[in-house]
Amino acid sequence: MLGVCYYPEHWPESIWQQDAQEMRQLGLKYVRIGEFAWSKIEPRDGEFDFAWLDKAIATLAAEGLQVIMCTPTATPPKWLIDKHPDILPVDIHTGVTRGFGSRRHYDFSSENYFNQAMRISEVVAKRYGQHPDVCGWQTDNEIACHDTTHSGSLVAKQAFQLWCQQQYADIDSLNTAWGNIFWSMEYQDFSQIELPILAVTETNPSHQLAYRRFSSDQVIKFHDEMVKVIRKHAPNRFVTHNFIPLVDTQTDNFALAKDLDFVSYDNYPLGRSDMFFKHMPAEQYKPYMRTGHPDFSSYSFDQSRGVSQNNFWVMEQQPGPVNWAHHNPRPEKGMVRLWSWQAFAHGADCVCYFRWRQVPFAQEQMHAGIKRNDNSKAAAWNEVSQMRDELAKVNFSIEENVAAKVAIVTGAHSQWVTEIERQGDSYNHQRVEFGYYTALRQLGLAVDFISVDHDLSPYSLVVAPCLPIVSAEFVAKCQRADAHIVFGPRSGAKTPELSLVDNLGPGLLQQLIPIKVLSTETIRPDCSEVMTYHGESFESHCWREELELSEDVITEAFYHDGLPAVARFDKTSYIASLTCEAFLKTYFANLCQQLDIVMTELPKDVRIVHRGQYAFVFNYGAKAKQLPKVIQGEFVLGSADLAPYDVAVIKQAL
Repeated sequence: MLGVCYYPEHWPESIWQQDAQEMRQLGLKYVRIGEFAWSKIEPRDGEFDFAWLDKAIATLAAEGLQVIMCTPTATPPKWLIDKHPDILPVDIHTGVTRGFGSRRHYDFSSENYFNQAMRISEVVAKRYGQHPDVCGWQTDNEIACHDTTHSGSLVAKQAFQLWCQQQYADIDSLNTAWGNIFWSMEYQDFSQIELPILAVTETNPSHQLAYRRFSSDQVIKFHDEMVKVIRKHAPNRFVTHNFIPLVDTQTDNFALAKDLDFVSYDNYPLGRSDMFFKHMPAEQYKPYMRTGHPDFSSYSFDQSRGVSQNNFWVMEQQPGPVNWAHHNPRPEKGMVRLWSWQAFAHGADCVCYFRWRQVPFAQEQMHAGIKRNDNSKAAAWNEVSQMRDELAKVNFSIEENVAAKVAIVTGAHSQWVTEIERQGDSYNHQRVEFGYYTALRQLGLAVDFISVDHDLSPYSLVVAPCLPIVSAEFVAKCQRADAHIVFGPRSGAKTPELSLVDNLGPGLLQQLIPIKVLSTETIRPDCSEVMTYHGESFESHCWREELELSEDVITEAFYHDGLPAVARFDKTSYIASLTCEAFLKTYFANLCQQLDIVMTELPKDVRIVHRGQYAFVFNYGAKAKQLPKVIQGEFVLGSADLAPYDVAVIKQAL
């Protein structure tokens, strides 16, 4: 299924019918509208204009298109800001109020905005909740984007004080939990609590973690109520939300998604690659400048599938150059099609392209669409047309799922801890996790992303690249699991309040592997050292822990000075250093052989994933690649000689 994001309010009504007709001809089925239209729907307080929106829906429906309606809460109008100035958030880095004039200019702690957002959501949901041509709903838009989870406002401080009182009951308990005796930081009353921002030097890490938990709870409270409003008035319609990369929301996304029918994701491989891989030398980055890294999109697709605990949608797919990254290259010819197939292969049920037509005005005028602003067909048109024809040929069922025997344990708390207590500036939680992920994907393995609350029984290998805070419940779950479990450095080192564990790291994980972390050092990334494994030399860099092992623990890899770098006991491994992709790939390959997990040796820049009876193979390289003979079946698309930036779909025997 294919769809598109459309803004009828940006275009004269005289071209709506032609747009709808061309959408149908292009094979599009779904059209998302309305997420930024509050000022058009309600131009003045209490005055509503639905005539244009009714006509737009009717025009789209006349061509057989189904509408995804949005709550317009990502862009509160100027009259509302003037009426309730406390809606505006305060920047936590400067203390300056973030003003009107773009989007997402609201504070999750503003009661006035909470009430107004639910009011407009209910107004729209009442009118279109049971409309026969509205098939589903999207809440807000890219919630928490642009660093908007946190606010330094007075209303945020007051809400945080109340949250702390509810969490800790009495002020002495809070002082003890946070260790406020340090630096004379003790409070005598909850009303004295400040936000952990704008201080002379670093603020208490426990205070910072509490503030992040509070801020995440505020987002979830806001979103949960919006979902309730929609469901009340739109029975038998799906409700989703279009997430940005999960690390960017500063929110517990597993909790945020719990009441949705499925998760949607906005996929911009080039725009986000420019920022994610900015540390990478040019000679390594340039081959992927117009394609994105072979594992970058799938990293987010697999996370989306994990948070959704089901299949997912791509609500926005990049069709050409974007406007918001540091640099905005055009996609290599064929990549819009490749990204679309990659989404379906990793569990997407629908891909919607952003946007129908490039807009000639305002902030996104340099952002490409399927059509150019002069209404001519842009480069992506032919690739979307090709997708239409190929989907009919492949004809796989959306009931078919990705089946993985390997899982990565992830979660917001791990990210928060590593951001609050950096210890080494070169440690980046997302890049560490991505390093583990890409090593597994280069072995042809499907990967699920799970939280500590998920069932481990489907998996033979479970990997936790960084899990600083672990619970007794999770440890017990690991003890019961049949899977081999691999922990990365920092795991188990912190209490839930972000203090050091009493028995040294890895804390409660000592019940799984009897080791102790005696000390931790962080070193510059250009000062890496040798780590040896099975007689081969690899890299230890940035983060290194000194281990003490009990006599039953096996040392599997050694630092340059002969001390243990990787320890193993029974069905648990602990990697005590940040290391290179080559080591992770070698180590996981050996584990998979021991665990009878089937791998596929792939040429460079080639990836494979299975969904149902189909194998999907992608060539991110600039040269044709010969596929391994072990990949057998009927080629529905492509061939064993896979062209550059091309896709092969292989139907395999059940």
